[in-house]
Amino acid sequence: MDATQVLERLQAKAKPSVAKTYRRHGVFEPCFGVSYADLAALVKTLGVDHALARQLWASGNHDARVLATKLADPGEMDAGELETWVLAAGNSLITDALAGLAARMLAAKPLALAWIDDPGEWVSSVGWGVLSLLAFEGRLRAPEASSLLARVRKGIGGAPNRTRHAMNMALIAIGGTMDGLRDEALKVARDVSPVRVDHGHTGCATPDAEPYILRMAARARPARPTGPNKAAKKASKRGAKKARKPAAKKAPKPARGR
Repeated sequence: MDATQVLERLQAKAKPSVAKTYRRHGVFEPCFGVSYADLAALVKTLGVDHALARQLWASGNHDARVLATKLADPGEMDAGELETWVLAAGNSLITDALAGLAARMLAAKPLALAWIDDPGEWVSSVGWGVLSLLAFEGRLRAPEASSLLARVRKGIGGAPNRTRHAMNMALIAIGGTMDGLRDEALKVARDVSPVRVDHGHTGCATPDAEPYILRMAARARPARPTGPNKAAKKASKRGAKKARKPAAKKAPKPARGR
């Protein structure tokens, strides 16, 4: 399937209500309004195709660009090409999609650390989004993550609007996944709370980091056993069966004479 056919497929999946939602999230580029479920189905059909991803990105259509981030091959994409895409970002939906793509690259960490220095709202948001994903994947070392926590504490109050949200989510990701830094992350969360972000008319909100981190920690903690586990119960039953005496066999009836 070529780019023209994919764009036709996207247009066929257009939903005005979805397009309206995307507009509320700041999408001003041409946009059909294709749901993420329909995009995911297309990804399954098309598979990784970097040449197609490039063509879809070049179309300038929002839905096509989100799809492009999912079809792109991180192994074929160099830092320069990715940076060109990131510099074109202009809303929170595409920054999330680009963060997902960047996190799949081997150079994800150095790229993200460079992007969070960018004074612009969207590039820095991609950088913090990548760092959140790396934390969830266990790809941040403790000293790096601790340095990021210090940066959140010091800079979140003066950061651009959407960057504040992305920094808060990175704080949650580090505190919720890195046991050794949880107390430090909770302290930062208390120091910077509340993090105020204008989400426009979307109905979205930036979560309070402290309770979010605590909930993540509680979910990760193994539950206390309240009794023998299933394997132990099965072993116990097997042992009981072996201990039972086999029932005596009935004597065979004598054969009748003919």
